[in-house]
Amino acid sequence: MPCVDIHIIRGVFTPDQKQAMIEKVTDAMVAVEGENMRGVTWVKIKEIESGDWAIGGEALTSEKVKAIAAGRASA
Repeated sequence: MPCVDIHIIRGVFTPDQKQAMIEKVTDAMVAVEGENMRGVTWVKIKEIESGDWAIGGEALTSEKVKAIAAGRASA
């Protein structure tokens, strides 16, 4: 049974967005492995605290990620 881990920064995504991630990732896996695997496809969302995730030595906060998503800043 496949298990997909999604790591995100806490406070960036709404509960509805997280549910959409779960559904779409499950659908993507089922497209590869077949419908019979839907019931045993695990998707886990792990939320990392704002500021505890870094790229290139620079910590990312939920505010910065939201700004990037809105086109107001770059990583």
